[in-house]
Amino acid sequence: MSPDSISTYIGALDPQRAAVCERLRKSIDAVLPQATGKLWHAIPVWFIGENVAVGFTARKTGVMLMFWNGQHFDEPELEASGSFHMAQIAYEDPAQIDEPKLARWLEKAGTSIWDMAGERRAFVEKRRKAKSAMAAKAAKAKKPGKRAKVKTAAKTSKPKPMKRAKTRKRAKAKKK
Repeated sequence: MSPDSISTYIGALDPQRAAVCERLRKSIDAVLPQATGKLWHAIPVWFIGENVAVGFTARKTGVMLMFWNGQHFDEPELEASGSFHMAQIAYEDPAQIDEPKLARWLEKAGTSIWDMAGERRAFVEKRRKAKSAMAAKAAKAKKPGKRAKVKTAAKTSKPKPMKRAKTRKRAKAKKK
């Protein structure tokens, strides 16, 4: 996808939300010229390298600007979102956008990047190692000459009759 797909995304919106998105897009492109914009999961986002840094999505009530590492920006206006590092802010009108704050946030987005791709690779590698260790353990147990421990079902036998508790009457009867 290309920046043209972002234009198509913005062009499909109502004029109010389209104006907000276009203003955000111009600011993002100006402050983050090294970022690559494209549609990702059907929303416009900007990647720095292979990691997503910033994006926006049109909602019923306005536009949500999202920073993937925004919780680390130490900016009170940005609201934490989700279980990762994302923080966001909502805009209903282009006049709500404070250009100096937005530029500061975008600069932080360009330098404080969550290494999402690296974390994903590390997670996949850890899972692969665990699976290969389990496979090696299973293969070792199946080697000829070595018997694998096999669990057998419990023996089925008649249960022993339970001893009846002595009652006072029985105890007195036996004494006589």
